[in-house]
Amino acid sequence: MTITQIAPAETESRVNARLAERTLPTLEVAGAMHERFAEILTPEALAFLTQLHELFAGPRYDRLADRLRRGYEIGNGRDPRFRDDTARIREDDTWRVAGPGPGLEHRRVEITGPTDPRMTINALNSGADVWLADQEDATSPTWRNVIGGQLALRDAIRGRLTHTSPDGKRYEVTAERTPTIVMRPRGWHLEEHHLRFTDAYGRTMAASGSLVDFGLYFFHNATELIARGRGPYFYLPKLESSEEARLWDQVFTFAEQYVGIPHGTIRATVLIETLPAAFEMEEILYELRHHCAGLNAGRWDYIFSAIKTYRGRGARFVLPDRNEVTMTVGFMRAYTELLVKTCHKRGAYAIGGMSAFIPSRRDPEANARALERVAADKKREAGDGFDGTWVAHPDLIPVARAEFDAVLGDRQHQVDRRRDDVAVTPRQLLDLWIGRAITDAGVYGNVSVAIRYIEAWLRGVGAVAIDGLMEDAATAEISRSQIWQWIRQEQVTEEGTPITREHVSSLIDRVLAEAPRTDGDRFDEAAEVFRDVALSETFRAFLTPKAYAEHLVELA
Repeated sequence: MTITQIAPAETESRVNARLAERTLPTLEVAGAMHERFAEILTPEALAFLTQLHELFAGPRYDRLADRLRRGYEIGNGRDPRFRDDTARIREDDTWRVAGPGPGLEHRRVEITGPTDPRMTINALNSGADVWLADQEDATSPTWRNVIGGQLALRDAIRGRLTHTSPDGKRYEVTAERTPTIVMRPRGWHLEEHHLRFTDAYGRTMAASGSLVDFGLYFFHNATELIARGRGPYFYLPKLESSEEARLWDQVFTFAEQYVGIPHGTIRATVLIETLPAAFEMEEILYELRHHCAGLNAGRWDYIFSAIKTYRGRGARFVLPDRNEVTMTVGFMRAYTELLVKTCHKRGAYAIGGMSAFIPSRRDPEANARALERVAADKKREAGDGFDGTWVAHPDLIPVARAEFDAVLGDRQHQVDRRRDDVAVTPRQLLDLWIGRAITDAGVYGNVSVAIRYIEAWLRGVGAVAIDGLMEDAATAEISRSQIWQWIRQEQVTEEGTPITREHVSSLIDRVLAEAPRTDGDRFDEAAEVFRDVALSETFRAFLTPKAYAEHLVELA
């Protein structure tokens, strides 16, 4: 091979020419400026977002490219494993994470929900210890929701949020003690098309949803939260590697320097909700150690990630009906026990998974049975060593709190419980075989739930009560990815029905025929989105990006 050398003078001229091409990066608001949007999209806030993108847009794309490479390797037979190149981190017993910040020490029960004004008020009145203010899976990313959520949070933090519903009912925060807010920005893979970033070389691209959500919330609220002794705190979704955690740590460090607050003021809790991340939990904690409060077992996205990661690797990786994949099956039990052990080894809180049951007064007997299941789930988590847990509805808070009170007593946490009895192997994490059936009802349920959720999402509603459960983007992902996998793996239901494209298409038609059609519904579009993400030859990594770009973007 011949190597052509470039003379130093020529190299310098090329560098100078490249530098001459550079201009100042800009961030343009492409969406409409609705009422009060100017309070959030201030010139100062946009300047901060511009610098975030100038520094971190490139590394973000690098991390997303790493995801594609890793997914290709796993699809071709190279299983995830505990990394050899980071063994020194796991073997060093001396380092610890920063731990909880002020107002985050007590996390026994956390409630999750979107950030529209009414849901914000409901969460703050709920009696939970923490509110996960969700700009991601529970929020449909319409432009009004994205900026409206920032307005609601800004007002709530300052104690001035009220809301009047269309029927004239007024809502306000009445709780004497409100939950500590932990905001969840969108994942690294999501974009914000209503803001357009042009880099120093004139290349224009959609802004990063992660950087927009984080940047606007942090810029407007960090000093106020510090003054109130309760923040700024974040939940980090969809991470797949410690390198992605390192990128967030770099964002936090820059943001702290930008507004002049001490390094380590920000605290983050990472959702371990992807299969690759389960193999790098210690490394993720290490990269974020100066800003890290703990890890959360994001159960629904974790199930989705397991299906997505092993969708093409054969029948032994096929999961049964969605409701059969409980937290007591082998691979889920292995993942959660490893999470508790990892957290407590490093002084981090371990937060349990979501109970998505929505209480109903119409069927007291069914309600009682469901509450018993919720109690059993929280009893298991507390007994396993978790320091807190998630619920989707205020009525579940007393049930969850009672189970954690019984184990924790007067303690704020049980981080001192090391769980040295736990020894989890890669094989246990990857043993997806459950040995239970796929049923006709399970297939139809996935089609029905996914289409009904997507229809609501297209109307701007990101958290939806369907058949007694709170559904969000994560549970819709499980439903559509199972359909895709069952078709590709030529599965047959317990009743003998082959799961084919034709059969699923007939179920889509059935769902549309049974849907409560009204003026302004978006069921036809929802069915179109579902067909794309469940029946196409190519598997889409996430259902929302294309649906967002084609159906939710409204540029001024």
